[in-house]
Amino acid sequence: MTFLPDLATLAQFAVATLIIAITPGPDMTLFVGRSLSQGRAAGLACMTGAMTGIMVHTLLVSLGLSALIAASPQAFLALKIFGAGYLIWLAVQAIRRGSAFSPDGKAVSQRSLVGNWAMGLAINLLNPKIVLFFMTFLPQFVSANDPHAAQKLLFLGLLFIPISLPVTVPMVLAADRFSALLRGKPRVMRVVDYLFAGIFSAFAIRILMASAR
Repeated sequence: MTFLPDLATLAQFAVATLIIAITPGPDMTLFVGRSLSQGRAAGLACMTGAMTGIMVHTLLVSLGLSALIAASPQAFLALKIFGAGYLIWLAVQAIRRGSAFSPDGKAVSQRSLVGNWAMGLAINLLNPKIVLFFMTFLPQFVSANDPHAAQKLLFLGLLFIPISLPVTVPMVLAADRFSALLRGKPRVMRVVDYLFAGIFSAFAIRILMASAR
């Protein structure tokens, strides 16, 4: 099959993917936050949205569009502003609306599964660091002279999802179980809300500092 890299390349890619999967990022922060506040279904919906974003990024890389975005200062700046702005909005929402276990004992409005999926998709697509990551990470496992390079890039990008799932899914499920312990501790949940807001803000700053060069 022309789209399959050799076994040595696949093994190296799998190891690199697992290392990346356990590295915290704004998407993982969102998965865990939603699991804590709305349960595992919401967290898994966010995760599915982010995985959909990975599929989009993979397609863009295989078609060469990500390189064009990173090479255009205007396009890259716009992506950074939108991505950082979205994370800041999430930080504000975490503080304003809080978790489902609010201090007054009333649950905040629940976002639908589709809404959580869309939020996961947005946080992935609007992160220019992910554009740069896939543009620089995937090509390391494919030769530029390979006539089937585009097919292999697409295959590896999609393979990224099943390899990372054994790491991300347990984190979401663990967060859901952890939330059950906090139902009677609203003050602790407010600390968690501020913690997530701080993390999202920090990632927003990192995104604004991202360079296309």
